[in-house]
Amino acid sequence: MARRTPADRWLPFGDPVGGVRLYCLPHAGGAASSFRPWIGRLGAVAVRPLQPPGRETRQGDAPYPDMGALVGELAGVVLTDTRDGPYAVYGHSLGALVGFELIHEIRRLGGPAPAHFVVSGCSAPQWDKGESMWEEAGLTDERIIELLRTLGGTPEAFLSNPTVLRMILPALRADLAVKDGYRYVPRPPLDVPITALAGTEDLRADVESITAWREQTVSRFRTHLLDGGHFAVLEQQETTLRHLRDVLSAWSGTTV
Repeated sequence: MARRTPADRWLPFGDPVGGVRLYCLPHAGGAASSFRPWIGRLGAVAVRPLQPPGRETRQGDAPYPDMGALVGELAGVVLTDTRDGPYAVYGHSLGALVGFELIHEIRRLGGPAPAHFVVSGCSAPQWDKGESMWEEAGLTDERIIELLRTLGGTPEAFLSNPTVLRMILPALRADLAVKDGYRYVPRPPLDVPITALAGTEDLRADVESITAWREQTVSRFRTHLLDGGHFAVLEQQETTLRHLRDVLSAWSGTTV
């Protein structure tokens, strides 16, 4: 049996055809399957959900110890997979921070910038007004479960099932460790258009903190509000897909 490459591990859903590739990064504890329903829903855009280690198809893979190690491998995967074609990056919650550092790593390597960067559910990286409820150190399993209930987005059947919790909590703890160990480093803004999607009732990242992403680009910036909380972008799929069709209309084959 052929040994799986990093690209095989990170990209679990085959190689769709499209005019631009949209790499989707999930929230802490989340997985590539969060974005599987988007595949084939954006016209000619090839949706490419990314699978972090320790979950679903990568259940046996060890998590990354920090952000640098994570984006170091991921940058190579994306640069190889784009095949010198246009691409965009979408990240939700922790995935937005990973996407931000991924784009900076690609820039450091001299690779091509994405055509667009879309973020949701995440304060701008320079925002320092606190997300203390998500500090990983010392959190018990019970406290993490309580926080997941507060944010929504995780079925109660999962949170009440010890077998399921044994599967999802290690990946979530690993992601929270990456988040807690992350330190923002000021650098010149990106020359990449950024679109930010903000839930009006998001307890983790309010509208003001998400709008602060405008400081991270010298290109276009737009914010769109969705009624709802931290997972509004996943719960209101049609609205989110409409915004993605908008920003990727040059490649999606749609008009806006």
